[in-house]
Amino acid sequence: MGRRRWYSGRVSESNLQILLKKRPVGAARESDFEVREAAPPDPGDGEVLVRQRFMSLDPAMRGWMNDRRSYVPPVGLGDVMRAYGVGEVIRTRSDSFAEGDLVLGLLGWQRYAALEARHLQPVPAGIDPKLALGPLGMTGITAYFGLLDIARPTAGDTVLVSGAAGAVGSMVGQIAKIEGCRAVGIAGGEEKCRWLLDEVGYDAVIDYKAPGNLYAKLAEACPSGVDVFFDNVGGETLDTALRLINRRARVVICGAISIYNATERPEGPANYLHLLVKSARMECFIVLDFKDRYSEALAALGEWLAAGRLVYRFHVVDGLENAPSALGMLFDGSNHGKLLIRVD
Repeated sequence: MGRRRWYSGRVSESNLQILLKKRPVGAARESDFEVREAAPPDPGDGEVLVRQRFMSLDPAMRGWMNDRRSYVPPVGLGDVMRAYGVGEVIRTRSDSFAEGDLVLGLLGWQRYAALEARHLQPVPAGIDPKLALGPLGMTGITAYFGLLDIARPTAGDTVLVSGAAGAVGSMVGQIAKIEGCRAVGIAGGEEKCRWLLDEVGYDAVIDYKAPGNLYAKLAEACPSGVDVFFDNVGGETLDTALRLINRRARVVICGAISIYNATERPEGPANYLHLLVKSARMECFIVLDFKDRYSEALAALGEWLAAGRLVYRFHVVDGLENAPSALGMLFDGSNHGKLLIRVD
């Protein structure tokens, strides 16, 4: 298919930007950000000017706002908030991209970004650009390596996934099924659980918001125990799941969304000794650990997607100015699918 163009190449608008104004305490609030209009930047040698169309909102953003050591530097006060996005090249001073090309990169919470071409990835022509922020982006790549490289499941394993209706969790369950495993999910709310069962293909789903004891629900859904626990939630969910792990189980820590907004130091898991008595292991990872192998994951994900073996959905909020309020949806569970901002 030919190159898809959204924009004529003229820069006739101001650059709407959202800056981090202060460090949040607890959940991020709209008052922690500043909205401003600036002149669009001019690309320098080796750079391209990108007009952003879709921007990803991710739980990791809350951690990036804290002034403490992490796998990436914190967002500076007064700086544009960090985010991955997809946009169109409208000016170029690089041989790597032409005007009209679609690219993926850390475009930030802003309408225009000027970046070095080496920091951008091309979006294949003919695909929905939102896919580059979902199953064919960091979401899919995280699920792929977290499950297949860290957990290394084998056919017949019971794979338990917390945050199963989230962008990563829904992919993990489907990849587990492709690998011949039994997939059990933990999600919140009847609608999300029904989607996981009827469309995503999970074998069993526990609604943690429904009345009843979480351990009893998990034990019923996993009568043979848990071989792999892929955790996106942390806290009580992690502690409860540890009671059910089998010998040589693998616990993968991808995230801990239940404690990202904590104002006090969270307690560690009380049931960690189950790892000892079951000769099990717990391992954390970040997707950047695998940056040299992204192409491997994208090839497999693209093949599964083309074959109809992956189901996904997006929750799109219109307007960059709504990003600060929309971010909270990731933590109260009100989003239904990969959360994106349509910049304009």
